[in-house]
Amino acid sequence: MWRGLYTAGAGMITETKRTDTIANNLANANTSGYKRDVAINSEFEPMLIRRINDAKADASDVTSFKGFHLGSQAPAVGTLGLGSYISEIAVDQAQGPFETTGNPLDLAISGNGYFAIQTPQGVRYTRDGNFYRSAQGILQTVQGNPVLDANGGTITIPGNAHYITFGGKGEVRADNRVVGQLAFVEFDGDRRALLKQGGNLFYPQQGATPRPATGDIEQGILERANTNVVSEMVALINNYRVYEAGSKAVTTQDSMLDKSVNEVGRI
Repeated sequence: MWRGLYTAGAGMITETKRTDTIANNLANANTSGYKRDVAINSEFEPMLIRRINDAKADASDVTSFKGFHLGSQAPAVGTLGLGSYISEIAVDQAQGPFETTGNPLDLAISGNGYFAIQTPQGVRYTRDGNFYRSAQGILQTVQGNPVLDANGGTITIPGNAHYITFGGKGEVRADNRVVGQLAFVEFDGDRRALLKQGGNLFYPQQGATPRPATGDIEQGILERANTNVVSEMVALINNYRVYEAGSKAVTTQDSMLDKSVNEVGRI
């Protein structure tokens, strides 16, 4: 009976974490370049149940039938699940929809690739191409972090430039003069090569090595979050129903335990 309480409680904790994940996706539905999270749950190692009291093969053995019995081996009843847990928060790297802005400093990535950003914690990577030019002409993010070039330096755009263009692989031109080359990279096929840090940034796992991106950069466009609000809301409702079922299971187990302690014991 205690095991039933623990199993139902573990399921409720799992659904609580899943709710947090869905809520975070909904909160970032309008964040440029955001990649939705997916809570992956796993089952605790199940327990094999055997009828140990039926191991003796004699005439009174309940497992004997017309001379046939299961021998000295305790018959297996089956497996008993011990609950679930969130084993990983995976990132859905699917392409988000494009939105045309007309701003020459707005960049979107079509296909694989990331922009490199210099942060106080070190070099980080993002698909959010909502960039600005600082008072000193340095290309930077909304948070004020400089966008890096292919050599790890900053990109300075002249203040008197009339036209700013970005090539498909990151070439930066001001009035048809090359002023820089964006660090436009991707990582190997392991989806765990980059981990979320927060602030729409990713950091590489130890040993992950960047390489030239195979995607293309689109100018005057922003990639929106790949979060589908309707799908997330449906998942949230379903998650609530599962949590509610777990809550009822806990209530039922508690009621049975109460009767066992206070009524059966009295008899």
